Amino acid sequence: MDPAHITRDDLPRWYVMRDLKRPNAKVRAWQALADKGFDVFTPTRWQVNEVAGRRERREVPYVPDLLFVRSTRAALDPEVEATATLQYRFVRGAAQYTALTVREAEMQRFMMAARATSTPQYFLPDELTPSMLGRLVRIVGGPLDGITGRLLSVRGLRRRKLLVELPGLITAAVEVAPEFIQLV
Repeated sequence: MDPAHITRDDLPRWYVMRDLKRPNAKVRAWQALADKGFDVFTPTRWQVNEVAGRRERREVPYVPDLLFVRSTRAALDPEVEATATLQYRFVRGAAQYTALTVREAEMQRFMMAARATSTPQYFLPDELTPSMLGRLVRIVGGPLDGITGRLLSVRGLRRRKLLVELPGLITAAVEVAPEFIQLV
């Protein structure tokens, strides 16, 4: 394809999607899209459920209807049309229906932070108060090298936690060693 004819929809982007399937569905949208070769990320947590009389530990989405899919709009549209419970999230207040996307650098930073620990803590936008936002820092060294964010400021918190945010969507808090913290 001629580079002059490439549009914004021809480039792969991180689309913010909704999965409206029931929480107990056998195959969730993020699993089905990953099986079809799409690059999918959903913030998850561990949950213990009782199945057939025995306790089972299972990884479940933190926000049941939130997932991120990296693809072109042309490749993703047929999947959305074929799956009644899969929808794009749209930008609020936009004059026309504009699919909500996340910039590549922000998504990579968020995924790196979420995958750096087995137990990240997630917050929705309305759960974080201004008093919980600490100093702006940069991580130097370790698995989170180069990431900037704010420290979580909560009374009685003994360990340092870095907040990495996808604005308006979700925030991950991950533990970071004090020797890697550099004030910005």
